[in-house]
Amino acid sequence: MLVLASNSPRRRQLLALLGLPFTVCSVEVDETPHADENPGNYVQRLSRSKAQQAAHKLSSSTLILAADTTVAMEEAEGNWLIFGKPRNAQEAEEMLRRLRGRTHLVFTGLALLRNADGSLWEDVCISEVPIRNFSDEEMQAYIASGDPFDKAGAYAIQHAGFQPVENFSGCFANVMGLPLCHLARLLARAGILIEQRLALRCLQSFDYTCTVTERLR
Repeated sequence: MLVLASNSPRRRQLLALLGLPFTVCSVEVDETPHADENPGNYVQRLSRSKAQQAAHKLSSSTLILAADTTVAMEEAEGNWLIFGKPRNAQEAEEMLRRLRGRTHLVFTGLALLRNADGSLWEDVCISEVPIRNFSDEEMQAYIASGDPFDKAGAYAIQHAGFQPVENFSGCFANVMGLPLCHLARLLARAGILIEQRLALRCLQSFDYTCTVTERLR
């Protein structure tokens, strides 16, 4: 049985596109970055920790999927600013002001843990995300909607009203929190093959033209 170690509604929505039955096991981990930790290592560590924590709650017959997504910007060479989820409106505004009119990176770490023998498969997806130069009024209305508060970087790429991203050409699902093509590749390493129409289902679900699918085959 495949178990998603996350309570994120967006990850549940995306995972359902695979067509595999799954259940959910919510876990909580400390998401504080370590000193000098780069974003790739950060999301890998957290996704691995989530999978391992879920394993303690579940039977040995489970295959556990965990993911962690973060927004990051390199301020200087090797000096990364990692954006977590804003705790309040002030933090959401600070994040959105930093991101406005600039391109940043979104990192998602994936961990797939077979509970029976402890086998672990991992991957990281990275997408460049250009944020449009939205107005202060648009930003304040978006913050007032409450949508930013459970999202790294304080925005949702799929939000129809705010539409924070422009000229994007990476993995849309990655920015939502679960890069499906990377996940399909990871599942194949564990012996689970996903049929080829996954990419098409992803594109149709989000009305998006993907430029990265072919590179992952």
